[in-house]
Amino acid sequence: MKTVYLLALVLTLGTLAPAQDSPLSTSTMRQELESVARVGSVMVDGDICQKIVTPLAKEYMFKVDPRDEYLAGDNYDVDDVAFNTTKKTLTRLSHLTSFPSDVNLWMPIDGHPGKIQMVIRNKNEMSQFWRWGDLYQDMIPPMETVLKTGQRVTVMDRPGWISVLAPVYNSLGDIVGLIEAVSRAKMDAHENVK
Repeated sequence: MKTVYLLALVLTLGTLAPAQDSPLSTSTMRQELESVARVGSVMVDGDICQKIVTPLAKEYMFKVDPRDEYLAGDNYDVDDVAFNTTKKTLTRLSHLTSFPSDVNLWMPIDGHPGKIQMVIRNKNEMSQFWRWGDLYQDMIPPMETVLKTGQRVTVMDRPGWISVLAPVYNSLGDIVGLIEAVSRAKMDAHENVK
């Protein structure tokens, strides 16, 4: 009798739990990430974001030395106050979803059109676009759209990934970067944490 009761309980609970791949759960995740990106676009201070990467780091980012292949990475530096202030805001934003998510900061690189840098990764190190170990990379078209138009863009190019890109403004109203609110429909929250 206990076996029948336990089997009925397991089957009942299984039908009540939302499926990870159902369109409703993906739709809900997308809506929550869009809300986070909308709020983040207002809450993230572009003036502070522009101070994160130091002049020294910017100077060495594209330098190549055949005797030191890690020259750029070894000289990467951030303004601690600007970095920590922004990272705390991004972390708080990631807690607005009802599922594990991250909010990352991407900044275009002055003097290098078409190049972008992930300046801050968040706690789960999730991103649909970042390549591990790269200081900068080519900007993808949805990022260019956000930076040029100020419109939020949802990207679901990789199976199971949902990213919402939103602009970051400075006090003059200029778009100086973008945030990526991101999660995965099926995920291990610690998969990307090294």
